Amino acid sequence: MRMMWRGITVSAALVLLAGAAGAAGPPSAPLTKCPVDAVVSGSTCMDKFEASVWRIPNATTTNASLVKKLQQGKATAAMLTASGATQLGVGFTDDYAPCADSGQNCTDDIFAASLPGVLPSANVTWFQAQAACENARKRLPSNAEWQAAVIGTPDPGGDNGTTDCNTASTSTVAATGSRSSCVSSDGAFDMVGNLFEWVADWVPRSTACGRWSAGVSPTGDYQCLAGADTTGEPGALLRGGYFNGGAFAGPLAVVSDFEPSTSLFLIGFRCTR
Repeated sequence: MRMMWRGITVSAALVLLAGAAGAAGPPSAPLTKCPVDAVVSGSTCMDKFEASVWRIPNATTTNASLVKKLQQGKATAAMLTASGATQLGVGFTDDYAPCADSGQNCTDDIFAASLPGVLPSANVTWFQAQAACENARKRLPSNAEWQAAVIGTPDPGGDNGTTDCNTASTSTVAATGSRSSCVSSDGAFDMVGNLFEWVADWVPRSTACGRWSAGVSPTGDYQCLAGADTTGEPGALLRGGYFNGGAFAGPLAVVSDFEPSTSLFLIGFRCTR
């Protein structure tokens, strides 16, 4: 299933969904170290960069060692290219098949990587994103985990086209990590602008946009959580805004008016461990 992009006009809103707290358990040692492709964020290792999705041939045979390196966060773009791997979802291309929109036929086929200096992959459904994370021994972050990791990323006003978050381009994503000022306190890049990012949470699909209080989001980050369509697919949360979001993009930007089967040139994701 495909959806055409519907322009979002928002001011701001008052409610942000957060993942449910986990069951209480014994205290654990604080997380202090993550693989080189990720940053420590609370109790998780959040990918440092928006995901690039790669099809790795012979993933369980001749390229099994490469897959293992990728799962350990040690693979590089050069390694992937040298092995015959192909990056998917670049620009306006939807080339994930035979990995289906539903996530079927994706096992050992597509892999999410957190790499600097590449274009992040787009045109990916929630199901495909989750499968690509799973194959890389990761998962989509919860809404609450994403919100914790974005703290410190600038809430955009302008976009100087070089170091600020990529929020004022008409049709172009920036290479991962290339916008040096668009980084969170934890060290995760491009969580604002560039591509909307799927997170794990589903809610009833919103039918309208709400409003953040000016004291919470004075720039008016997207908040489309109003109304509820319960007759069709649920809504899967998207965070951060995209490359032409302007001031509507930001650390509080959240929309739920897209079904998880949606794939668009402005939607990507990142994984966490």
